[in-house]
Amino acid sequence: MKAIVYASTGPSDVLSLVEREVAQPGPGEVRIRVVASGVNPTDWKAREGGGAGSALGFDEVVPNQDGAGVVDALGEGVTGLAVGDRVWVYLAAHQRPTGTAQAFTVLPADRVVALPEGIGFDVAASLGVPAMTAHRALTVHEHGPARLSPGALTGRTVLVHGGAGAVGHAAIQLAAWAGATVITSVSSEEKEALARAAGAHHVVRYPDPALAERIQELAPNGVDHIVEVAPTQNAALDVEVIANHGSIAYYANNNGDEFTVPIIASFAKNVRWQGLLLYTVGPDALHAAAEDVTAALVDGALPVGESAGLPITWFPLEETAAAHDAVEGGAVGKVLIRVADEA
Repeated sequence: MKAIVYASTGPSDVLSLVEREVAQPGPGEVRIRVVASGVNPTDWKAREGGGAGSALGFDEVVPNQDGAGVVDALGEGVTGLAVGDRVWVYLAAHQRPTGTAQAFTVLPADRVVALPEGIGFDVAASLGVPAMTAHRALTVHEHGPARLSPGALTGRTVLVHGGAGAVGHAAIQLAAWAGATVITSVSSEEKEALARAAGAHHVVRYPDPALAERIQELAPNGVDHIVEVAPTQNAALDVEVIANHGSIAYYANNNGDEFTVPIIASFAKNVRWQGLLLYTVGPDALHAAAEDVTAALVDGALPVGESAGLPITWFPLEETAAAHDAVEGGAVGKVLIRVADEA
């Protein structure tokens, strides 16, 4: 089978296309015929590692955490899945060398989720890291909810920073599906159009010295949940617009590796600052996210494509390096790799 691998960390030219034997699934594992592989910032960052030549945990690694395809074989003891099932997968390369940039991948069964009828592989491969991160960001409020469903966020106001990014897009969609009023911040007219297509009720543009005032006009009682991609840049703004007992969930370090917080203003509002990383969040949170994301799929709440606010850029498997470079370069929307035909 064809696979993209790297045997040492570094820039995208460490990736190479090779032929490998198709692995057999062991107990509790599932083999997937991969149709589409999703690329996230975490994928190129993992490949880059600590710099060129830094150590890997395996002789070679197949990159990319997310993807979608068809169950091809089941290991001993696997239940709830059958050969031929269409599925989406997450954390494929976490503590394993078995990412989705290959024709077949073998994964633990609990990282493989059955796709509802009628959901395309483009949607399925766009889930994983973005949708599950968004789910976690929306479920860490002091007063809940711990799970998302229609009505779970009714009466809440959610502010999503970077609403045209993959996580921001998923956060808008999930929050709106759960009944929240959604405000999002973007940096351009093009991204504003994408955020509105995703379902945001209000869009604000930055940079803007009056940004806090604009958000407060939209949410005079404060914002209940903030999904934060750039805490270095936005921490003071977030505290200014957050409601009492609000949560600020941050998942990235855009624009800096450290941030400072107005202390009195934060504790006066009982603000909860919640960091989140899927790799360390634990199985309970992952399984809850997978179940709720799948329920949102059933309701048609997570479409992709430009008309849904998330343009898709496709690359063939042999151009995985270019796909990584596109994500590292800030490509708008979602970058996917077409590993195989859907048939």
